[in-house]
Amino acid sequence: MRIRLAQPADVEDIHRLIYELAVYEKEPEQMVATIEQINSSLFTQSPVAFCHVAEVDGKIVGIALWFLNYSTWLGKAGIYLEDLFVQPEYRGHGIGKGFMQTLAALCVERGYERFQWWVLDWNKPSIDFYQSLGAVPMDEWTVFRLSGDALKKFASEG
Repeated sequence: MRIRLAQPADVEDIHRLIYELAVYEKEPEQMVATIEQINSSLFTQSPVAFCHVAEVDGKIVGIALWFLNYSTWLGKAGIYLEDLFVQPEYRGHGIGKGFMQTLAALCVERGYERFQWWVLDWNKPSIDFYQSLGAVPMDEWTVFRLSGDALKKFASEG
């Protein structure tokens, strides 16, 4: 098993694994990103996101897609893990932990003070995994989102 920073040649595998994650999360119809969009998000001169991949025998079997966030209280950047996915047949072999350690080490190396992510409240295997790493849930916070028609409507009201 090898974890490495994704390369442009990996974009089709990344796209495939994002779709597999959407299926796992029971919302495949919500995954509308194209290979071209993912490519332009990850592999341009000014990327908006980054990705690590896990390879087993040369096959990409997992992804950790992330971007930088910022804490005004700390005055420092951090990593926000958008997607972590390992194909089911490769789970339980340390790949997820390897991704998490890779990104945690990147935080330490760069002086970032936070590494955070969301997890669906029904996803007990992931919750248990994250807690086993020492992560704590942020129960006091509620996530809000404006998207789609609601975002467009609100933006046009001014």
